Amino acid sequence: MYKFEYKFKLKIMKKFALTLILLSSYSFMFAGGILTNSNQSARFHRMLSRDASTAIDAVYYNPAGLMMLNNGFYLSFSNQTAFQTKTIQNDFPFLNEHTYTGDVTVPVFPAFYSVYKMDKLAISFGLSPNAGGGTATYSRGLPSFETQIAMLPAMITAMGIPTTNYTVDINFDGSSIFWGGQLGASYKFTDNISAFAGARYIYAINTYNGHINDIMINPNGTFMLATAFFTAAGDPIHAASTANKKVDVKQTGTGITPILGVNINFDKLNIGIKYEFKTKLELENETTTDETGMFPDGAKTKTDIPAIISLGVAYSITDDFKASVGVHHYFDKNADWDGREKFINNNIYELSCGLEYNVSEKVLVSGGYLHTQTGVGQGYQTDLNHSLSTNMVGFGGEFKVSEKLTLNAGMSYAVYVTDDQMIDYSSLGLPSYKETYDKVSTSFAIGIEYKLF
Repeated sequence: MYKFEYKFKLKIMKKFALTLILLSSYSFMFAGGILTNSNQSARFHRMLSRDASTAIDAVYYNPAGLMMLNNGFYLSFSNQTAFQTKTIQNDFPFLNEHTYTGDVTVPVFPAFYSVYKMDKLAISFGLSPNAGGGTATYSRGLPSFETQIAMLPAMITAMGIPTTNYTVDINFDGSSIFWGGQLGASYKFTDNISAFAGARYIYAINTYNGHINDIMINPNGTFMLATAFFTAAGDPIHAASTANKKVDVKQTGTGITPILGVNINFDKLNIGIKYEFKTKLELENETTTDETGMFPDGAKTKTDIPAIISLGVAYSITDDFKASVGVHHYFDKNADWDGREKFINNNIYELSCGLEYNVSEKVLVSGGYLHTQTGVGQGYQTDLNHSLSTNMVGFGGEFKVSEKLTLNAGMSYAVYVTDDQMIDYSSLGLPSYKETYDKVSTSFAIGIEYKLF
């Protein structure tokens, strides 16, 4: 019996802390790879296929394509507001409730681009969240926290004291944002071919805090604090493990992403190619409160941003009607995520298509579709950090206020492919039970573009 109780004590503390640790490799992304946001402009949300872009958002999507702009100095600013609901269903029989919901809110997701283009040379700058950018709130915690606590009534009953129920106050908030500042140069070698070389500086910030408070049980039908029960019973191990726990930790780190690109243009046909090298990134703990002993101040976590290659093709069917397709491949298996990369079976890839139609000289409408195919294995998925395949649709439009001023607006909606896995509870003397993951996301974006001269 003592061996079982000792393991139980460790799990209450470690499950809480280890689940928080997973946030260091988690992106609140709505499009892109496991740790990369590809939703980087209002134009993206209204079309979803921008890899052959020759507009100002090509700073991110196809920087070599900036050579297709007319000479001048361009500025662009856009903001996105996004909402995501994450639902976890766990069949563990001792839980009071089996459905857990996490809400991710991204009220501000800005992207700023500037380009100075003159003849055969363009200098570009971009600033936007390359990963993260949101806050996840789990008002009832997660199954991986509560399943350990849910075993208390059965354990105490087995000790000869009838206990049928428990309550607990669990709350978890986590935010993540990886700011990316990109600088580079594009050069036109021939009438058809241009190239880009540059780099992105990443500054990553993760903050997360949470608590497990007021674990209560009802021995002999009367609710009381679990820690008080175990103290009265002369069991200091369980009294300590069921006491309130709090974590307040910040992680920061920096990295550099080299970027290369090529653009090939044949009148109505434009092809954009971009390769982003792997970003070696290490996040360091800045610990304010750690009542679990799992977050030593100054400890580091490997959180590489995987290399990415993208290919886009745009074709002008008529002067007013354009079609685009794109593909992105994320080299997740080559990233260092402190061992979690071993659960990646196949690299993530995305396929996109989009259409644009000029209704008039001032008004353009567009729509698109994006499919993300995840490649993670069962060992990767957790209740906090799981990767799901996605089907996204987007639509919107553009309005030319003047020759120099353009407005873009778009909306996208993503439906995720539900996944599940069997969670092993053999350490508690129980069989495996199914846990199911699902998400839905909605995003809105608006952008303004201005040509100074």
